[in-house]
Amino acid sequence: MRHRVAGRGFGRNANHRKALLRNLVTSLFDHLKIETTVAKAKEARKIAERVITLSKKGDLHSRRLAMSRIPNKNVITKLFTQIAPKIERSSGYLRVIKSRFRPGDNSDMAILEFVDYDLIKGESWKKKEKKKEKEDKKEK
Repeated sequence: MRHRVAGRGFGRNANHRKALLRNLVTSLFDHLKIETTVAKAKEARKIAERVITLSKKGDLHSRRLAMSRIPNKNVITKLFTQIAPKIERSSGYLRVIKSRFRPGDNSDMAILEFVDYDLIKGESWKKKEKKKEKEDKKEK
């Protein structure tokens, strides 16, 4: 019985699991959106939201704590300088959207993305409409 056992093991040892989640979070901050299994997305969201909260503070101590969680200077710099200033929420920065079943093993797949994805990426609603109009004109 799994009484009082928190978190998911993913059938991996502790170091492998830690590396897996770090890599998922690094990819999330790099691409702003990733697709993975539902269970991995939910676990990665826990780590990512804590690091985002640190990045919103923006001081040196928070940067060092974030580096201890995700040891990738380029990603942490991007998070602190480009992503965090655009986030206006106090929590709940990420969402998990169930997308499909993976062919081969039929596992539930999900998209892990920022709630303010369009704002962070720099595309507003108007810019999206203009892109669609240009694509429609090209097709004709």
